[in-house]
Amino acid sequence: MSKSNNYCVIMAGGIGSRFWPMSTQKYPKQFQDILGTGRTMIQQTYDRIRKIVPSENIYVITNKEYVSLTEQQLPEVHSENIVGEPMMKNTAACNIYMAKKIAAKNSEANIIVLPADHLILKENIFLKKAELAFNLAEKNDYLITLGINPTRPDTGYGYIQFVDKKGSEYFKVKTFTEKPDLEIAKTFLESGDFLWNAGIFIWNVQSIISAFESFLPEMTQNFDSCEYNSDEEVPCIDLIYPKVNKISIDNGILEKAKNVYVIPADLGWSDLGTWNSIYENSEKDEDQNAAKSKHILSYNSKGNLIKLKNQNKAVVIDGLENYIIVDTDKALLICPRENDQHLKEYIQDLRAVKNGEKYL
Repeated sequence: MSKSNNYCVIMAGGIGSRFWPMSTQKYPKQFQDILGTGRTMIQQTYDRIRKIVPSENIYVITNKEYVSLTEQQLPEVHSENIVGEPMMKNTAACNIYMAKKIAAKNSEANIIVLPADHLILKENIFLKKAELAFNLAEKNDYLITLGINPTRPDTGYGYIQFVDKKGSEYFKVKTFTEKPDLEIAKTFLESGDFLWNAGIFIWNVQSIISAFESFLPEMTQNFDSCEYNSDEEVPCIDLIYPKVNKISIDNGILEKAKNVYVIPADLGWSDLGTWNSIYENSEKDEDQNAAKSKHILSYNSKGNLIKLKNQNKAVVIDGLENYIIVDTDKALLICPRENDQHLKEYIQDLRAVKNGEKYL
């Protein structure tokens, strides 16, 4: 297989509101070094895939607002490969857009689609599974996703039920369920033949375009009308984006298509979706506090996550257990770790306060 046919699309359009106050509309989570590794989330995603995809074949699709931020953080990616969406339309629109753009360059392209803000601890396994997926996508009309063994009945993920063929490295998908409710998620977990959808997709460009033609024909017609990689592309995209349907690739294509396959992969994966998941993936001291700063004194305090923008600030905590404490230039968040799901409500309420918008 020629690596020159391997392409990557990094999806980096989200505003990461569940990571307020560190993640803001101007500076969302994918552009932050949330785990304190020295590289931001999007840089780590690039570093990982760069090992099997040439940098000239790596594309980023983000919000128009974040194009220059992306260029600063990924100077190795050609600026014409950094694409700004005029508005957020979920993941189907950005996937057909990038498939059309890449197909106009290389009609034999095999594409891996990666979220910009996921943690993958077992990089070698990821690369091995990605290479297997590229090989399968090149030879077959398959839409492939990587599946993660579920560890809890989480309602925030898509679930993939597969047809078990003993001893195979990949399986045909039987059903694909996007974000079930808790009761259904529990039955999925008990049955043992379900995996989490990691949001990592691999397909040949022709396979995904023909799936769009079958299942989202109106959207496909809209995107057919543009001339890609030309001066006409951006004005044309600006014109069609308000018209296209806001739907995820999962709902729009993967739940309906019959040629979806899954590769189970133990990647040490987390979508780092909440402050709690950051806590779980951070180094902790003997009191199970996760704090990077040198100037923190804690007394009778256990299980806290402490994040400071200003590392030269001294912090003293006493009697706090299982709290999130995040301090930035503009805002301070202190809440119990079990309430991290309420962040969207906090933000909504802050928006309603006079001048509250400037803290978001």
